[in-house]
Amino acid sequence: MVLFLLLVLVAVALGIIGSVAEGLGYLLVIGIVLFVVALAVVIVRGSRRAGRRPLR
Repeated sequence: MVLFLLLVLVAVALGIIGSVAEGLGYLLVIGIVLFVVALAVVIVRGSRRAGRRPLR
C-alpha cells in the first residue's frame, strides 16, 4: 500500500508540474503513465492475495 501511495503522490506532483510549467508537457504524460502503473500494481497485488486465502 505504501508503494501505491508513493506512486500516486509522485504522479500527482509530476502532473501538476507538467501542466503548470511551460514546455514540460512530457512530465504530465509521465505522471499519467505512472498513475496507470500504480493502479495496475494494486490490481495485481489484490488479485494475488484473493487467490491465496480460502473463504471461511
